[in-house]
Parts: sequence; C-alpha cells; structure tokens
Amino acid sequence: MSTHAKRERLLLADLLEASGPDAPTLCDDWNTRDLAAHVVVRERRPDAAGGILVKQLAPRLERVMTEFAAKPYEELIQLIRTGPPRFSPFSLKQIDEASNTIEFYVHTEDVRRAQPDWTPRELDQVFQDALWSRLERTARLMGRGAPTGLVLRRPNGQTAVAHRGTPVVTVTGEPSELLLFLYGRQQVADVELDGEKEAITKLHETKQLGI
Repeated sequence: MSTHAKRERLLLADLLEASGPDAPTLCDDWNTRDLAAHVVVRERRPDAAGGILVKQLAPRLERVMTEFAAKPYEELIQLIRTGPPRFSPFSLKQIDEASNTIEFYVHTEDVRRAQPDWTPRELDQVFQDALWSRLERTARLMGRGAPTGLVLRRPNGQTAVAHRGTPVVTVTGEPSELLLFLYGRQQVADVELDGEKEAITKLHETKQLGI
C-alpha cells in the first residue's frame, strides 16, 4: 500500500521535472533547482542537513547545497524519485511517513503556488485527517514563534492550540492549508483569521512561526 509520503514524493518529483530547473518557488529566493538540491541533501547528507536547524552548521550545509545544485537537474529529480539510501533514517517507512509527508506536501505547494495560474488541489479526507493528526501533535512546536495566541480550527470544529497568549487569533481552514500557514506561507494559505485586527496583522507579518 502506498504511503502518503511516497505519494507526495512522486508528485513533487513529477512537478519539479515538469517545471524545469529555473522556475520560482515560495522558498525565499530558491528556484526549483535549489529546492530539489535541498530535498536531496536533507535525505542523503545528514552530516550537512543539520544546518537546517543548527546555525553553527549552516555554512557546511550551504557548501553541500551548492555542490548538489551544480549536478544535472535530471539527476536530482531521479534521486528524489528513488528515495533515500539504505543508511538514511528516512529509508525506514515509519520515519519516512512521519517526517516526509508534510515536507513533500509543503514543497509541492511551494512550486505549485509560486505560479500565477495555480489552482487549488483537491485532497481526499483520509489525507486531510492524516495531516490534522500531525498538526495536533506538533502544533505547539510549529506555532511557538507566534506573536499572539494562536488557535487552529478545522471546518468541522476540531481545534488545536498552537500558541498560548493574548490576544488570540483563530485560524480556520483545512489541515493542509493550516500547515501552509504555520510554515510561513500565510499569503497563499486558504484560511480565515478571526481576532483583533492588529493581532491578525502581526501574525501575517511573522515569517517564521515555528520550526
């Protein structure tokens, strides 16, 4: 049975391939080649990938990223499509599913929604429920940088507290859209915000809410 992570991996690889190496993304100044290099380094170079979270390791990460970005684009796409090597923790199905489902979904949308003619992608309820389950477990971590109190709300009424504080802003949307909002893609996330106007403005302007 295909996992969510595997499905999103193949979708991302196909989209990167179809877009070409120079297409824009929502990841700051990265183009699709840079994004592809990031995905490959994260899975295949744990000695450098730590720089994603640890500032002291960032220079090494940048060097390795530059090396991989210089590879033929088709090679990068193939490395994403075939998945991590056996020595990588990501080769374990449980870790792949837990760590890569969100990673690949967000990066797929980074490519899709950077295009002026993008349209919403229909996601099945099983996948939305899986994303919500991850949101519930990690909401506090992902929302720790919020400048206000932050509550996440599904259209069905389920809620999760991402950050305690006042005033409180409630963000309502499908789990997939709430994820994009928490990952700094506030301008393209299809969500509704309810709260004090000033608090909502602050929340929109905060680029990094959490991890």
